[in-house]
Amino acid sequence: MTSIALFNNKGGVGKTTLVYHLAHMYQRLGARVLTVDLDPQSNLTSMFLDEDDLARLWNEAEQTFQFQQQKLFPTIRTDSTGTIAEAVRPITEGTGDVEFIRPAQINEGLWLLPGDLELSRFEDDLSQSWGLTFKGDPKALRAMTAFYRIIQSARREIDPDIILIDIGPNLGAINRAALLSSDTVLMPLAAELFSLRGLRNLGPTLREWRRDWKELVLPRAPEQIELPAGDMHPLGYVIMQPTVRLDRPVLAYQRWLERIPLVYDRYVLGNDPPSAKPDHEIATIRNYRSLMPLAHDARKPMFDLRPADGAMGSTQAYVQTCRSEFEELTRRIDTRLAAMASE
Repeated sequence: MTSIALFNNKGGVGKTTLVYHLAHMYQRLGARVLTVDLDPQSNLTSMFLDEDDLARLWNEAEQTFQFQQQKLFPTIRTDSTGTIAEAVRPITEGTGDVEFIRPAQINEGLWLLPGDLELSRFEDDLSQSWGLTFKGDPKALRAMTAFYRIIQSARREIDPDIILIDIGPNLGAINRAALLSSDTVLMPLAAELFSLRGLRNLGPTLREWRRDWKELVLPRAPEQIELPAGDMHPLGYVIMQPTVRLDRPVLAYQRWLERIPLVYDRYVLGNDPPSAKPDHEIATIRNYRSLMPLAHDARKPMFDLRPADGAMGSTQAYVQTCRSEFEELTRRIDTRLAAMASE
């Protein structure tokens, strides 16, 4: 079992869409998948669940609100299913430790630990806790490891083959705790200046967090607290192609595309000077913007669209291309994970 955090310091590149489709493709290929929404914006949760389920999940359902009789996700609102924000609420309120939640089963072989906008309240606690973990403070360590322990509790319950973690686009305290909880980090990138700048910020910060956790925190931590290793191994990156625009020629795209391997090698991996021929790109995923509205309305991944969903004629051929690309991406990620495990 391996956990992968999908993260980029630059937003708007299609990260959450990538998590959603990877989760479904892994499930299609027979894997047991746990998805974790650690982005306070909760976009991944809203992709998986419809508005009625979200209202139930976030306790926004009024007594007069009429829900559909047959739900796509009937297990979402049970006594033991909640959000990650609810799980850490005892810490934010100062009343105790995390209250573990059951993952919500989306369908056979696919589960979700749901997000909530309320999770943003946890930021201050995590900011204050970081420095105290260097002294082995148990309370601070319980806060910093809350995400990891919630994920581990779910892992023990459902025994997933892969865990995919969606993280917001910033280098704040919530994301630090989220990334420390992951075994590997996969970076969705766009071939543009902003993604390049994001890599320059992200790489050194990840290496600093990893070093501090392993050298300053783990040696002083009490044995009774379940702690992540804090490996955060860089797995590589996926290029998310932009929409073709008349005011942005192909040469501009190609210019940034050629610079990404060297910047990733130097700033994320710390190779200075960079490798002669760095090869860290896992795949390039084309822009499927024309399929997204259909997928949203059908509440399914783009590669599962059928003629009944509006994907007819040439659009259906596009759906098949989408399925092939995501299946190949999934297999390439598995190849990277296997190579990393053998090192």
